[in-house]
Amino acid sequence: MSIALVTGSAGLIGSQAVMRFAGLGLDVIGVDNDMRKVFFGDDSSTAWVVDELRTALGDRYRHAGIDIRDREAIDRLFAELGGDITLVVHTAAQPSHDWAAREPFTDFDVNAVGTLNLLEATRRHCPDAVFIFTSTNKVYGDTPNRLPLVELETRWEIDPNHTYAGGIREDMSIDSTLHSLFGASKVAADVMVQEYGRYFGMKTSCFRGGTLTGPNHQAAELHGFLAYVMRCTMTGTPYRVFGYQGKQVRDAIHSSDLISCFEHVYRAPRPAEVYNIGGGRFSNCSVREAITMCEEIAGRSLDWSYVDEHRVGDHIWWVGDNGRFAAHYPTWRLEYDVPAILTEMFEANKDRWVP
Repeated sequence: MSIALVTGSAGLIGSQAVMRFAGLGLDVIGVDNDMRKVFFGDDSSTAWVVDELRTALGDRYRHAGIDIRDREAIDRLFAELGGDITLVVHTAAQPSHDWAAREPFTDFDVNAVGTLNLLEATRRHCPDAVFIFTSTNKVYGDTPNRLPLVELETRWEIDPNHTYAGGIREDMSIDSTLHSLFGASKVAADVMVQEYGRYFGMKTSCFRGGTLTGPNHQAAELHGFLAYVMRCTMTGTPYRVFGYQGKQVRDAIHSSDLISCFEHVYRAPRPAEVYNIGGGRFSNCSVREAITMCEEIAGRSLDWSYVDEHRVGDHIWWVGDNGRFAAHYPTWRLEYDVPAILTEMFEANKDRWVP
């Protein structure tokens, strides 16, 4: 029996991973205690996703409502499953800059200590398992904001002669920069995942994602940019744009395209790898451009206002370079761009996101 253990299994990326690897014939253990409800309120609860996974997969899915900060509980679960675990997909996290600043101990315990608990349990009980970690582009702090950027009508853009004109590579430094406490806790986790790969020879990979999104994203103002813009447009909820004239740029990757990356790694793992992953030049937009697209797709105007103060740790321009991953896995392709992502999001949530 081969088992995939997925943390954050009721979240956007976690639930997609559950479905993908169950579809490949693995039994799946989902670890999720609905902390998203704690972080962002009742409307962001993912309990309904657990019910859907159980209904869809039956005996192929077992849910464990364990907090990844509970080292003993995590170790017991791994000890029970042992070498049957062939894959660990770690997506559980506290994902907000603002929330981290309010509760730094909780943020660090979830993001950094929780990751260490999972790494050590993997090393002790299933060291041959592939370990995939969803890191973040925030490990680079605000270094991207020091790139030579040019203000255009609807977005910021990089000087076309710069070495990162095609996207930011993994050779950007993560040092001497303002990370935010969230970014710092993810740096700790990211480096630890790498170290378990290098020091212990484990099959670990870090994916430093840009905007990870999809139709099942439980959007909130503090996290989930594209989904939250679409949700506010569809429901008539006021939306606030924070700083940079709303021209800050994000690349966006659909959850399905990201899970495809995970499958490639599972089939042909490499130790201690680090990948920037996102929509790249194929799929990116500014906040202003996202608002316009959402309004066109939904057929209604968004009630938005501008706050002339940017969030700490916010990137002015982030377009990642997927070249390293594509070189290692040349059959992988992006399928969704931003318009396709937003259109699918609208169609999937017509019955849930109503005025």
